[in-house]
Amino acid sequence: MTHVLGLTGSIGMGKSTTAAMFRDAGVPVWDADETVHRLYARGGAAVPAVGALVPGAVVAGAIDRGLLKKHLADDPALIERLEAIVHPLVGADRDAFLAVQTAPLVVCDIPLLFETGADRWLDSVLVVTAPPEVQRQRIRARGEMDDVMIDKIIARQMPDAEKRARADHVIETLTLDDTRAAVRELIAQLSGQMNA
Repeated sequence: MTHVLGLTGSIGMGKSTTAAMFRDAGVPVWDADETVHRLYARGGAAVPAVGALVPGAVVAGAIDRGLLKKHLADDPALIERLEAIVHPLVGADRDAFLAVQTAPLVVCDIPLLFETGADRWLDSVLVVTAPPEVQRQRIRARGEMDDVMIDKIIARQMPDAEKRARADHVIETLTLDDTRAAVRELIAQLSGQMNA
C-alpha cells in the first residue's frame, strides 16, 4: 500500500528544496507547478482551451505565463474559468502518476494544497515552515520582488500558522542538514524503510 504524502508551504519556506530532498532519497514526487508548466508549454494539453479563453496569452504555440497573469489582473473574472480548464487537466496528470506508483511512499508537491481541498484525498500532509524573517530574506534573495509585492503575496496565502495547525507533519527548514535529517526521519516513519 502506497502512502500519499502532500507537501506544501508558503512562498519562501523551502518547499522546492524539501521536495528535491525526497527525490534525492528515491521517493517519487509529483509536482503540481511542474505539471502546469508542461500543460502550458508548446503542444501542452491546456494551450488550446486557455488560448481560446485568453488569446493574447499564447506566444509561439505556448501560454506565456507573464501575459496570462497580466490578463488575469485586468479581468479577475477569468480566474474561475481558467481554473475550470486547468484543474481537471492537473488532476488527470496527478491521477496518472499515482496509478503507476508501487513505492511505499510518494509525495505530491501542491502549493495551494489546503486551498484546493487536496487534504481530503491525501493520506497525510507535510507543511514546511520557517520564521517570517527567514521567509522574507529568502524571497528577497530571489531578486524578483520588492517588499510591497512580498506583502501582497503573503497576504493572499493561507497563514503559515493555520497551515501548520492543519498539518500532520511539520518540518522547519532553517538549515539544509536539519531539513534533510527531518525528511529522512519522515520517510522512515511513513514507509517503514529505515535507510530510505
